[in-house]
Amino acid sequence: MAIRLTLLSHAALRHAPGARGTALRFPADEPADPIGLAAAAALGPALGRFARLLTASEVRARQTAEALGREPIVVPDLRDCDYGRWRGRSLEEISAEDPAGTAAWLADPAAAPHGGESIVALITRVGAWLDATPGQGHTVGVTHPAVIRAAIVHALGALPAAFWRVDVEPLSVADLRWHAGRWTLRALGPP
Repeated sequence: MAIRLTLLSHAALRHAPGARGTALRFPADEPADPIGLAAAAALGPALGRFARLLTASEVRARQTAEALGREPIVVPDLRDCDYGRWRGRSLEEISAEDPAGTAAWLADPAAAPHGGESIVALITRVGAWLDATPGQGHTVGVTHPAVIRAAIVHALGALPAAFWRVDVEPLSVADLRWHAGRWTLRALGPP
């Protein structure tokens, strides 16, 4: 039996990174935007029937999962990337303060100049969780864009540098299938 895992990116943040008038920031534990949560609630039917609803522990992911109208199960491995001392700070500020560290982080997936989790470590964590996950039926997991990107890189068996080539917007889904001992990406985009 094929197993289906739909990973849903949480609703946009109240002050969305990159939005007009705001600088791109490494997320901390900000709440989701009420408009985004209303849009998440409307997504329920598009996700189809599912047996389990999983969520990351951060407030924006939990709020998005709860907007789907079911009680979610918090899964620690769905947590966002650990951005260490960059957490909550703007990319512009960090680039000005540590241009070499910023450049290293963007060029080398194994680098973690912020003292947190490297992209390689994130992909390894998410990949281990994915490979231990197979159960039965359809599961929905509400998580973060970085986690979804890591899951896609793992499912495709791509090099870690491919992480930067996957764009995951708020409330988009990655539909993954487990069959014959491997994950495949079925679709990426709006539900």
